[in-house]
Amino acid sequence: MSGLLPFRDINVHASASHYAFTSPSAPSAPTLVVERPSGDLRLNDGNLLGSKRVSSIAGILGILQLKLDKYIIVITKAQPMGRLKGHMVYKIIATEFLPLRERPLDDPDENTYRNLLNTLLKSGPMYFSYSFDITNSFQRQAQSDLSAPLWKRADDRFFWNRFIQNDLIEFRTTGNGGSGLRQSSRQLPGVDPFILPVMFGMMEITSASIKATSFTFSLITRRSRHRAGTRYFSRGIDDQGHVSNYNETEQIVILNDNNSGLGGFGGDVQNGRAKASDGQEIQILSYVQTRGSVPVYWAEVNTLHYVPNLQVRAVETAVDAARRHFDEQIALYGDNYLVNLVNQRGREDHVKKAYEQIVKTLVSSPSEAVSADQYSSEKMHAIQPSRVHQKYDRLHYIYFDFHNETKGLKWDRALLLLDQLKPGLMQGGYFRAVDMPGDTLGYLEVRYQQTAVVRTNCMDCLDRTNVVQTMLARFTLTRQFIDAGILTPGETPDDDPTFRDLFRNIWADNADVVSKSYSGTGALKTDFTRTGERTRAGLLQDFNNSMTRYAKNNFLDGPRQDAFDLFLGSYLPSTYVGGTRIFTDRRPLFIQAIPYILAASCFLISVSLMTRRLPNSAIWPLRIFTLIWVAIGLWCFQFIYSHGMLYVNWPKLNTPKYAIDGYQEALGSVRQDKVLGQFVTRHERGASTARLSGLEEGTKKRIQ
Repeated sequence: MSGLLPFRDINVHASASHYAFTSPSAPSAPTLVVERPSGDLRLNDGNLLGSKRVSSIAGILGILQLKLDKYIIVITKAQPMGRLKGHMVYKIIATEFLPLRERPLDDPDENTYRNLLNTLLKSGPMYFSYSFDITNSFQRQAQSDLSAPLWKRADDRFFWNRFIQNDLIEFRTTGNGGSGLRQSSRQLPGVDPFILPVMFGMMEITSASIKATSFTFSLITRRSRHRAGTRYFSRGIDDQGHVSNYNETEQIVILNDNNSGLGGFGGDVQNGRAKASDGQEIQILSYVQTRGSVPVYWAEVNTLHYVPNLQVRAVETAVDAARRHFDEQIALYGDNYLVNLVNQRGREDHVKKAYEQIVKTLVSSPSEAVSADQYSSEKMHAIQPSRVHQKYDRLHYIYFDFHNETKGLKWDRALLLLDQLKPGLMQGGYFRAVDMPGDTLGYLEVRYQQTAVVRTNCMDCLDRTNVVQTMLARFTLTRQFIDAGILTPGETPDDDPTFRDLFRNIWADNADVVSKSYSGTGALKTDFTRTGERTRAGLLQDFNNSMTRYAKNNFLDGPRQDAFDLFLGSYLPSTYVGGTRIFTDRRPLFIQAIPYILAASCFLISVSLMTRRLPNSAIWPLRIFTLIWVAIGLWCFQFIYSHGMLYVNWPKLNTPKYAIDGYQEALGSVRQDKVLGQFVTRHERGASTARLSGLEEGTKKRIQ
């Protein structure tokens, strides 16, 4: 069993010729050797001579090739988060890059790559467990082969360091350690304990009780590594059927569990043999929901305007991609209840209609039902299969006009959607299982299975989605507690004020984590999630978050998107030393100078307004000076706002085509200006698109 699980403790030994990784808790296990500077891998029986122990680490996150060097990324600090069924779960707190070159070379692009990755690793919430597969729900774990190594059991969608583990996985499966040298024609299971799967998302584990019944309550949100990115640079679906901002959220209740604390490594529960209280069987109750972008080809194009330009391609072009998406969703979750919360008026209506057209294309015999009320002309719009002929007839589309129905802080009207979903929720059920006594691998005896999932979306799959997912989770939790005999019919978990507050805060924390990962700020509407009512203080906080989102999405998200693309392998840096530097700003100097002139004008206006005038001095020179700079500042602001695509901080690695086209169009309009055009033409340095694309410097790659 121990050989199937990652090492809990690893010592790093370094020399000029290699790095060596050993586990003091497994002295008989082979040593993993990474040769310097080639990065070739090999296993060595026993300790290596000539290397010096430099540190102890919590695990190897992966190996990544940048422009000039290859790096081993190691986890140097991890924080215990709690136990699930006896297994400790950790959050990554600190990492370190071990360069393979003994004398690292200084290069601006290399330094930027490193900074991007460091920022992602410090801000991105990543979790792991040495003995528990946190990438899979309890239901999928019950169906998996627990005799396989932990990394082989991991869900590929949520195995976030899968790309940077490629070297170790290839070495393990083929014996090829690099440079064309094959250590063995056989697979090398000795590598398994060095491969540690990591999940990106949200994890909270806490002890709770209701009516004197204690239990472990946990919420896990797993973010997909496919089509990962930031709010306006990752929308819709790709050709492989992966959608943006796809997250799976699992709400877990473990009854009769005495091992949710943080103490020790686990002692006698290292292999998942959790201790039951008073001889009662340990029960696991789990409920899974998903969220993801509308599965059509669409984008929102930043222009510095508060509302971006919306682009929706013809629905016919997305049918094959949508089929791939729902093939996977139906295979994994069964029936899919597709809850769509976008607005039915204005720009969002184009996305709504595209989604409905996709569903009607996939479902063989769609029947539609539309209802209205005093608040909305299309309160609810359902598309259901009239008969089940093929797998796509397991798609059930429900549109809910969230904004109109809850307008004026009438958030209780969201329960109308719950009433519409109740038959599907009751039929789809939830997962319930008990521990199998005496089973050393941790297999579960399954009592119920969840046979359907609610897939919720709004435009961002954040704020409205969070409110609805919390509502559905509360409904299912009530049902689970009644079925388990903890509550009686008519009672709800909200009847216990302590647990009610705990439940609300955990789900609000989940909303904030998912939102920060995608939009850069906490979620909106979390005052309702935390308190059960919409408040004016919450509205003010939402306004602050909205303004912060605007600034971050326009001026800071380009580097964040680059970091995702680099870490996840959707961009491969070129190892060619020469050539154009990718991150150098090659916009015309005139274009670059205008924001600085605007800042200077603001400064000078402030100084002139705060300067005290001498008693006998003339006032008109100062007023004229101020008015001149006010005019200059207003002109600069107007120029930036009307040519916004020249000032959006676009991704430099995988720049969207619409960004390159829009940049060229905005620059062309400036060139055609009779006055400004001469400044742009004369002072441009290099090709105008080099700042955006850097297409010759690296390789776009589809994540496998």
